[in-house]
Amino acid sequence: MTPFLYIMNEKTQGTALDLPSDTRSEKIYACVSRRQPSMTIVLENVHDPHNVSAVLRSCDAVGVIDMHLVYHSGQSFPELEEKSSASARKWVLTHKHSSIEECYDFLRKEGKKILSTGMSNEAKSLYDIDFTEPIAIVFGNEHAGVSEEAILKADGNMLIPQVGMIQSLNISVACAVTLYEGFRQRSLKGMYDSIQMEDAMLTNYLNVFLKK
Repeated sequence: MTPFLYIMNEKTQGTALDLPSDTRSEKIYACVSRRQPSMTIVLENVHDPHNVSAVLRSCDAVGVIDMHLVYHSGQSFPELEEKSSASARKWVLTHKHSSIEECYDFLRKEGKKILSTGMSNEAKSLYDIDFTEPIAIVFGNEHAGVSEEAILKADGNMLIPQVGMIQSLNISVACAVTLYEGFRQRSLKGMYDSIQMEDAMLTNYLNVFLKK
């Protein structure tokens, strides 16, 4: 009989979960138990596979468990190479949408505030955003940026302060900077020290990842 690891989720005060007590299972549990389901990233029409892969790695690094991908009519999801994605796509679940409206409806049902990253006078600085609340940040195409529809239908607009001549960052770099500000805020609040999901969600994610 396979021995089991007995673990407790303090969020529900005493409900136990059983996992096979091997090194891989324990590592997966340690990882999943720090995931942040209330923080996510949306990529709109991002086509460069290296950019998508880099964003996946950043999401995995800071505990984002879901990433949303919007590809409008005629657009398609890029083919990711195993080497470039560094297997991060195994540990970050991707949800594909055919429109901004479909994606935003999904996120709002989860109770997330949606912020686009278009350049505008009304945009708030990255450092004035509360990343400890349920939140989704939208990044746009490498050349065109976030669409006007994505900006208009979002709950607000955010930008990363810059003082350079170009005033532009690569999509994957901008996403990493944003995610690590979220990581900083959530770390200070202790959100990585306690499980941020109910047992049913935790069990579901564990079952998904243990099969990978």
